[in-house]
Amino acid sequence: MTTSPSPRASRWPVWLCWLAMVLDGFDLVVLGTVIPTLIKTGELGFDAVGATLVATISLVGVGAGALFIAPLSDRFGRRKLMVACVLWFSLFTLAVAWAPNVAMFGVFRFLAGVGLGACLPVALAYMNDYAPAGSAGKSTTRTMTGYHVGAVATAFLALMVIPDWRTMFVVGGLAGLVLVPFLWVKLPETLPAAAGTAKKEEQTGFRDLAKKPYPLVAVAIAAASFMGLLLVYGLNTWLPQLMASAGYPVSAGLSLLLVLNLGAVAGLIIAGILADKHGTKPIVLLWFGLSAACLALLSVKVDNAILLNALVFVTGVFVFSAQVLVYAWVSQLFPARLRATALGFAAGVGRVGAIAGPAVTGGLVAAGIAYPWGFYVFAAAGALAVVALLAVPHAIANTNPAQEHV
Repeated sequence: MTTSPSPRASRWPVWLCWLAMVLDGFDLVVLGTVIPTLIKTGELGFDAVGATLVATISLVGVGAGALFIAPLSDRFGRRKLMVACVLWFSLFTLAVAWAPNVAMFGVFRFLAGVGLGACLPVALAYMNDYAPAGSAGKSTTRTMTGYHVGAVATAFLALMVIPDWRTMFVVGGLAGLVLVPFLWVKLPETLPAAAGTAKKEEQTGFRDLAKKPYPLVAVAIAAASFMGLLLVYGLNTWLPQLMASAGYPVSAGLSLLLVLNLGAVAGLIIAGILADKHGTKPIVLLWFGLSAACLALLSVKVDNAILLNALVFVTGVFVFSAQVLVYAWVSQLFPARLRATALGFAAGVGRVGAIAGPAVTGGLVAAGIAYPWGFYVFAAAGALAVVALLAVPHAIANTNPAQEHV
């Protein structure tokens, strides 16, 4: 494994990557918290169709960042790219608060997404460069707890400030601007490429994923990531509205969004420990299977508030950590020189699922059939992820040891 000359005992990289994921968690749920208010008031020209368009274009930006920007860190190093992307995201998130209409709201969300989309694969690649061997599961899931802590904090903030939706974007943008100088000063580089020591033949790109033994693995992982992110973004964007469609009050939907992401944090801790102990493949298959079962159960109207919250919490335990285990598995399957490229490919193609989830669910909302059909779609996605991952081996043989930094 490639490491920087800085002492491994330093905790700055761990915490800074975690905080970058907090911003990603903000972006994950912020639209879900403001959409009901914007649709209800019609402010900026929002309606169900406009909200679906904004949710979709936001995720197109995130997907573009993951697919085309994140792999650059395999060539040029992780540090500068992460700093630039967080700065870009923060500026355009602030701009959302002053959007004059729904069209510019969508443009600013798209541009913010381009910056943030690269952060997740780069941060995870960084942590797997930096972490001890044999700890990919815990390193990935621990870093991704920031993703859901950010989501929980955003949902909690929404409970305090909604219907003042602009405050949500001001807080998110300012938080990113505060993080930028710490990333610049305290985040060391992990790849020799950044120091100019990488050989020309070691530079990588998506074409490397088409070479044996990677193609089948890359396709299967991307398919599972598609399904996983369909669940993550579909639920976080539309859960409050789904519950409103089922007859629950808007405040209950926001509370359930918070509960869902609290379950996600618990699930990440458990999943990482089990994956490192028993292997990632059996745990991720189990997690997606249980996700499908829980989502199917959510299609049943529950009148008991305690039971409903418990079911949503358990759903969060499995749904979100299932997707994160896909990233952990990518970090284990691919060598260091291809790590960000493979993660970017999985996240980028997966973002098509992130687009499909809110788009399909938004269409169901517009048609007035979001409940219970939205949960049926989500359950099917979890089952299809299991099918895709069955094709992935436990490990890939190293076919070119001279080029790998492990």
